[in-house]
Formats: sequence, structure tokens, C-alpha cells
Amino acid sequence: MSLASDRREKRGGTGTNLVLPAGVATPALVASAGERASVRFLEFFASAIRNPHTRRAYARAAGDFLGWCGGAGVTSITAVQPLHVAAWIELQTKTSSAPTVKQQLAALRHLFDWLVTGQIVPHNPAASVRGPAHSAKKGSTPVLDATEARQLLDSIDVTTPIGLRDRALIALMVFSFARIGAAVAMRVDDVYVQQRRLWVRLREKGGKRHEMPCHHTLEAILHAYLDGTGLANDPKGPLFRTIARGTGQLSETPLPQANAHAMMRRRARAAGIGTAIGNHTFRATGITAYLKSGGTLENAAAMANHASTRTTQLYDRRHDEVSLDEIERIRL
Repeated sequence: MSLASDRREKRGGTGTNLVLPAGVATPALVASAGERASVRFLEFFASAIRNPHTRRAYARAAGDFLGWCGGAGVTSITAVQPLHVAAWIELQTKTSSAPTVKQQLAALRHLFDWLVTGQIVPHNPAASVRGPAHSAKKGSTPVLDATEARQLLDSIDVTTPIGLRDRALIALMVFSFARIGAAVAMRVDDVYVQQRRLWVRLREKGGKRHEMPCHHTLEAILHAYLDGTGLANDPKGPLFRTIARGTGQLSETPLPQANAHAMMRRRARAAGIGTAIGNHTFRATGITAYLKSGGTLENAAAMANHASTRTTQLYDRRHDEVSLDEIERIRL
């Protein structure tokens, strides 16, 4: 399954044009089962999977698995057996992390469930296959300490629109615990005044709307960004935008998540920070700084829009400092 293009394509079936969801192609094993199977397969990604990131991940897993099955001699998706799924999952554990493999197995389970209810296959071959064991009490997201976060924000040249934009995006994630996907999806009117304070409105995973007041530092940074770029005159436009080629000014195109991630890593390197910045680094940095200042786990979960404090605990890296202090007690 090719993920090279996010364009919508049309391919002819037996007299019918099938509209393929972005990033999804019909594998040969599905096509060999007939047009009805192809339509049901595409409907899974178009109808059952709404989150674009989940869709891409599931499409990649399904495509890789079905491509492997084709190489193993399976001629149709209706011939896939639990042994095929188990063998492929075992192969994935040799090159991928346990959470990745568990997600891949979940993709196959959901896909085959969909095909079973559509009467394309008689049973779900992934239902009985067990994934790798995995338990995490602490997340793997790289975290900056408060000094590094401040150093990064202060290092950005804010005499240009791109500098104002980059500082505002990073500050938003630190002080509001926003996910990168929710941050780059914001519109200008998602920054608004309420109770004489600036607030931000985030649309998080699952379509959940989350609103919270701005920290005074974030408030000043957002005001500087909006005033310095004139974005306040376009309330329905994207808050974070690309830079128009050759102008140095903001365009009308929303900033893609991949570009935002590359920007953050570039800014960190320029600031002399060696930590490998991840998509959730600033979210985890903000949560850890809040808890170190006496905040409660319950309030941190509410501010981060987590359904459970167990998820928030994965972002709590206060114990890292204890480990660093204790390791220095080893004297030779």
C-alpha cells in the first residue's frame, strides 16, 4: 500500500469508479477477491477511521501485511489465516517497538472485523493472535528542563514573522500542554479574550474541544505574534501558517505538522540544546514543570485533557532528576 501521495485518486473497477481515501491504495490480495471486497476495504479507511494519523498508520500496517502475505503465497484476502498474522507479527517484533507492533495488530483486528461484518471474509484471523507484552510507567518522550525551555524561547529572533510564529507555537505547547496536532489545527479566533484574560481553544483527539486560560508569558507571546503579523484581521484563517516563498511573510496555508516538527528540532539545535526533540517534548516539559512547582496530577490531567491520570504520569519526569543525582554517588 503506497503512502507516497495524499491526493485522492479514482480507479476503475468493473464499471465503477472507486474514490480512494488519501494515502490508501487497494492491495492485490484485496482486488483479487473482487470489487465488493475492494469497496469494503476502502470504506474501512474512509468511514470507520476518521483520524488522519490513525488512518495513515493503519493503512501502512494493512498494506505491509497484505504485501507480505502475497509474497508468502496467499492469493486472496479471504485466504488469510491466524498463522499468517502470527508469523508477520513475530517478524515485526524484531525491527519495531512493542507499542508499534501492538498498533499494527490493532489495525489488522479492526480491518478484519470490518470485513467480517461486511461478509467479505468468514472470520477474523487476527482475533486470536496475541501481541507483544508491553507495560510503561514512564514515557519515552524527551523532556527539556525549565532552563532549557526558557533558553530555547529566548534564542528565537522575533524581529521576523517566522520568528514570532515559531516562538508562539513552542510557547503554546509548553504553557497549554497542547498536542502538536491540535496546535497546528488552530484558527486565529481560537485565541480569544474571556474574563479579561486571553484563552486558547484546542480541538484534541477524538474531536474533543478543550479550552483553557493562557499563562501570562504565553499571553504576551501570542499578543506579540498576532499584533506583529496582522493575523487578527483574519479570524477564520489558520493561526500557524507556512512562509510564502521569497517573501518572508506568512502565507494563507496552514503549517503542516511535519514542518512544525522539523522547525522545533532546528530551533533546538540552534539554541545549543542536544536533546532530540519529539512531537510531545514541549507538552511533557510543561507538565513536568507544572508538577515540580507543586501542581497536582489531577489538575495536570484536566489541563492536558487526559481521560486518566495514568496517561499524565507518563509525562511526569520529576524522578529523572533523582536518578541523575543518585548516579553521581557512584565514586571510584
